[in-house]
Amino acid sequence: MEKRKKIWYWIITGILSFCIFFGGLTQALLLKQTVQGFKPLGYPLYFISLIGIWKMLGVIAILVPKFPLLKEWAYAGIFFVMTGAVISHIASNDVKAQIISPVVLAIFTVLSWYLRPEDRKIIAINQ
Repeated sequence: MEKRKKIWYWIITGILSFCIFFGGLTQALLLKQTVQGFKPLGYPLYFISLIGIWKMLGVIAILVPKFPLLKEWAYAGIFFVMTGAVISHIASNDVKAQIISPVVLAIFTVLSWYLRPEDRKIIAINQ
């Protein structure tokens, strides 16, 4: 069972990392199509770049070995960004298909966090 769990962890984490990193890259570079997608939300351009950079750094933190506390923060940050995207689209009446991707990525974030191997978890000393 442990081997199957690890395989699913890497599949889900790989998909999550790819989507978040390249989405963050398009935001950091302020690509035209990405900026157009943010237009209905009313966010300033610097905010789009900032979120993109933080997404890429979060993926790096999740993928590198060690640093379990940093991984916890990265998972939390990605989850907040994805759920914030859903709420932003709903609040601006820009629902269409715009919320499907962040909902799926939020679910993948939780699954990746839940399935992560023991060596990627924080170990409590006083139990």
